[in-house]
Amino acid sequence: MIVGVPRETKDDEYRVALLPVGAELLRQDGHTVVMERGAGRGSGFEDAAYEAVGVEWAEGAEEIFGRAEMVVKVKEPQPREIALLRPGQIVFCFFHFASSRELAEGCLHAGITAVAYETLADDGGRLPLLTPMSEVAGRMSIQEGAKYLERPMMGRGLLLGGVVGVEPASVLVLGGGVVGASAARVAAGLGAGVVIMDINLDRLRHLSEVMPANVLTVYADPRAIERHVVGADLVVGAVHVAGGRAPVLISRDLVRRMKAGSVIVDVCIDQGGCVETSRPTTHREPTYLVDGVVHYCVTNMPGAVSRTSTYALCNATLPYVRELARLGIDAFAAVDAGHAAAVNLRNGRVANLAVADALPDLPRA
Repeated sequence: MIVGVPRETKDDEYRVALLPVGAELLRQDGHTVVMERGAGRGSGFEDAAYEAVGVEWAEGAEEIFGRAEMVVKVKEPQPREIALLRPGQIVFCFFHFASSRELAEGCLHAGITAVAYETLADDGGRLPLLTPMSEVAGRMSIQEGAKYLERPMMGRGLLLGGVVGVEPASVLVLGGGVVGASAARVAAGLGAGVVIMDINLDRLRHLSEVMPANVLTVYADPRAIERHVVGADLVVGAVHVAGGRAPVLISRDLVRRMKAGSVIVDVCIDQGGCVETSRPTTHREPTYLVDGVVHYCVTNMPGAVSRTSTYALCNATLPYVRELARLGIDAFAAVDAGHAAAVNLRNGRVANLAVADALPDLPRA
């Protein structure tokens, strides 16, 4: 199979979908790897590292998309790339279709087979390709939240962990999955007072056992959410519905009641966001104010720490990239239900149930 790796074109996206060792292993498997020059540079991998393992070079995205039977990316195809897609071509990357009808319609019209990192599941129902980026985003949410609590950033002027004689900031984490647990652990380590909320009592029980003493677990009923949002200095949105749109847990009215200068980091903005006032932002312009509350809603948070993120992502994706290249889409989807769930679009129809439910008027498989 011809595997193509273009340079990422989303704003401030510096990751690359394939490490040099990944290209080497695909070549050993008998596949041709075609890359766009400079694709790895944002993550610290120069072209020479890929040349050493036999990568073929394309001078531009047009050649990549024109030659490749399977395109491996990090982020969803951008508008210029959608125009280059070919019917039947496999595209393997993060898509998050539930939050973008325009993207879904463009890819359906192109006729590609869209295989999504974020919906591929393992035998235990976990999401192995989403997990490493969720870990990165969860940790970053506290790093960024702490920065935007500073007064020059329009925050409340708080040090997250406080100092002797001064109470720390209060952090609310909505969602106890990988993002939420990672965020809570980092916030607690910095000395903040942390509340983590979820609707899964078994998950809360587990978190209560493994988290530091300054992390409180609370069941996420609407009244509890309201009470803790109003009292929080930093709110991290970390809810997740595999393949679907994130539920809106914080209304515009609730944002209006938050403290002036408090901060919202909506990590689930890729899935539409869990705050009514959230809208996608970029690393270049990461924040905006609504009713005096700082909103940080960057859609590719891990892209800012590209070297760490590229290693973490490719460690997880490479076995599946090799498997997909070896088996082809039919045999790959037939491996098990978790592999089948990764196929979001095929033959001009939506193949993933959660995506179909989020976009109900699009044609279903």
